[in-house]
Amino acid sequence: MSHQLTLDTATSRANPTPAPMKRVTVPAIRKRKGGEPLVMLTAYTVRMAQLMDAACDMLLVGDSLGQVIYGLPSTVPVTLEMMALHGAAVVRGSYHALVVIDMPFGSYEASPQQAFESAARLLKESGAAAVKLEGGAAMAPTVKFLGERGIPVIGHIGLTPQAINVLGGYGARGRSEAERAKLVGDAVAMDEAGAFAIVVEGVVEPIAVEITQAVKCPTIGIGASAQCDGQVLVAEDMLGLFERTPRFVKRYDDLAGRISAAVETYADEVRSRAFPGPDQVYAPKD
Repeated sequence: MSHQLTLDTATSRANPTPAPMKRVTVPAIRKRKGGEPLVMLTAYTVRMAQLMDAACDMLLVGDSLGQVIYGLPSTVPVTLEMMALHGAAVVRGSYHALVVIDMPFGSYEASPQQAFESAARLLKESGAAAVKLEGGAAMAPTVKFLGERGIPVIGHIGLTPQAINVLGGYGARGRSEAERAKLVGDAVAMDEAGAFAIVVEGVVEPIAVEITQAVKCPTIGIGASAQCDGQVLVAEDMLGLFERTPRFVKRYDDLAGRISAAVETYADEVRSRAFPGPDQVYAPKD
């Protein structure tokens, strides 16, 4: 309890917290099945959490931070320490959205006990409310084990980036009957194990719709279907901070171009001694 109070009172925000304000809860997310679509974006830093929190139902501290923040070639090298530190930052920068943290590769696959120890560390050190883990039917016993011990879990099926070395690429899943049957089976297994939502990534649209209809918990699509119960994207992708993005990303801005233009203007003004001007320097007191 004292740890949670420390996290809450240490929160730093650009704007005052609306009062009264209560975070979105796991049961509230579960109840959104078939209702108003859920809005989820990734967040890795305090400032981005501050800017996105009010509009989102969930903020995902994704292991995609390996590529987005650290420039790693995949999510595989991401560590528990990275996830805990960025998770705590996102919790400090938010007051409304449910904060979910990805469990990194190697932190949960060995056994349900390993998964519990890793998940407990993430939640205790960050103050987040839930974890997300990749895998289908094979991970269902772990999801059940965690849920029975008070750790809410979001499942993740379809294109699972942590398994890229096995999958061999980032192509869409579900193009064969065998893949279709496995994906639906994976989703049902996660649902029956107690996952309160399931991310469905890189799955051909008819299969994503079938999965959504087959499970009782909400589905969160990414490269799937608008008929999923919600959507998630990497925020930096949808904001246009990268030149290359997956096909399923819609760019809602071109922040990379705007930032580059602002930096060029700054550089020009520095070199011409136009900056700093009278408004940016301190005059002596009379």
